Amino acid sequence: MPASSTPEPTRFSTFAEFYPYYLSEHQNDTCRRLHYAGSSLVIILLLYSLLSGNLWWLLALPTAGYGFAWVGHFFFEHNKPATFTHPFYSFLGDWVMLRDALTGRIRF
Repeated sequence: MPASSTPEPTRFSTFAEFYPYYLSEHQNDTCRRLHYAGSSLVIILLLYSLLSGNLWWLLALPTAGYGFAWVGHFFFEHNKPATFTHPFYSFLGDWVMLRDALTGRIRF
């Protein structure tokens, strides 16, 4: 059974409208932590790629970021990732959620 308690509207006019829905789709601690792990790995791979000059590592960024997140959704949160219906807002949501966790605005 999905953990979501907020029904998904058909459209979001702004990211500010989308973000509460996004958070409602990430109530499971393990799912959120897998998102944080994937986002952190993206940062590490990006820095390594740029500092080493080996830009081939950039190809791994989508797998690193989305791989962890999708495992969290399919196996822990039991819902469909928002990436499938709202790719841009979902991408922003990953980074805002990480920032909010690191600043204590939401539970890590």
